[in-house]
Amino acid sequence: MTHRGTRVLHVGSLARVEGEGALHLTVDGVDVTAARLQIYEPPRFFEAFLRGRAHTEPPDITARVCGICPVAYQMSACAAIEDACEVQVPYEIRQLRRLLYCGEWIESQTLHIYLLHAPDFLGRDGAIDLARTHRADVERGLRLKQAGNLLLDQLGGRAIHPVNVRVGGFHRAPAKAELRPLADRLKRALDDAWATVRWVADFDFPDADCDHDLLALSEPGTYAIESGTPTVLSRQGNGVRRFPLADFTDEVVEHQVPHSTALQATLRGRRHLTGSLARYAINRGGLSAVARQAADEAGLGDAVCRNPFRSILVRAVETVYAVEEALRIIDAYEPPDRPFVDVPPRAGVGHGATEAPRGTLYHRYVLDADGTVTDARLVPPTAQNQGAIEEDLRRLAEAALREPDVTDTELTHLCERAIRNHDPCISCSTHFLDLTVEHVPPARRRLP
Repeated sequence: MTHRGTRVLHVGSLARVEGEGALHLTVDGVDVTAARLQIYEPPRFFEAFLRGRAHTEPPDITARVCGICPVAYQMSACAAIEDACEVQVPYEIRQLRRLLYCGEWIESQTLHIYLLHAPDFLGRDGAIDLARTHRADVERGLRLKQAGNLLLDQLGGRAIHPVNVRVGGFHRAPAKAELRPLADRLKRALDDAWATVRWVADFDFPDADCDHDLLALSEPGTYAIESGTPTVLSRQGNGVRRFPLADFTDEVVEHQVPHSTALQATLRGRRHLTGSLARYAINRGGLSAVARQAADEAGLGDAVCRNPFRSILVRAVETVYAVEEALRIIDAYEPPDRPFVDVPPRAGVGHGATEAPRGTLYHRYVLDADGTVTDARLVPPTAQNQGAIEEDLRRLAEAALREPDVTDTELTHLCERAIRNHDPCISCSTHFLDLTVEHVPPARRRLP
């Protein structure tokens, strides 16, 4: 690699991360002085769309934010609106929501593992290329994803942007007999989920470490999915800290950066990471016995995993957990007396957060007395993770530059892999990375 002048590298159509963006690296000798993840898609203004709408509408509107994880937006919206209206939904409805969310975890985590991430470890260009050499593995992934989609279809009315969810519960609750065929399918899916854990456990993982605080919801006695308390595991040895959900935007502060149309966020002024690595570090004691066994087979055990390349292992374990949890809920299911509870409008502020596959998703709504939304705030996982992704890129690129004869092509591939480790959801389009590497000329380099 030359270290003089400015070099521009373009990767124009990488279809293994959701969204459009670019990465700009500034290289001074072998030092990376800046790593900027540039998101240049036009703003989508969902928070503005929500203002002036009825309090019953956010679940349907916010489901359109993402085609991969619409349930996360619906569940966070429902939780926040119900909090503002001081309504508690009964246990049976909460369990149905958790079952629906398990479907989303299964399909989304499987999509990432097989179609987006695994090709990096196996030297393939993408899922179609991977199918040429690992056809049985890709077919297993598609079966597993379909099992999650079937749950979404049954409970949500359709697999993409479900229409059966409403504030207070569901428009319609399934009969017990309607869930039995799903249980049969999920039993087969559990075998596929186990096979997924064993498959990815054999991948070769580069050494890496993320030096960030970890943020996830936690809930006593279980692995947090659709509810919980924001919990922080500090990198600086300060232990575990929890804070009320109502304080979320005081703790997690968003800010605009010049190089991105997406907001970034810090946790009390520090970089933080949310998602599978954070959830596992904070909640691994809440996994079922079967999922803990899967974690042991994956080589995770009870240790905190801070290697982003190994996040694929955690996602595989979480898939086992989601399939098993879905089977547990179906086995114990009794239809509620009514599929929803009434949520009368009232003036108030409501907070809701759930664990989307990519991390903690927070919603806040301000309602007036007739239930009109006067203000809305959505804090997605990727906005929270961007700072951590940029720092991981800087460190990995700097380490690579210290190796002899590393090329710009190799550096580009490494950066692409590093970003895919975090499964960012930039949007639902497919183009992703244009890489710019700027080499500072010797005359402008910093003196030692």
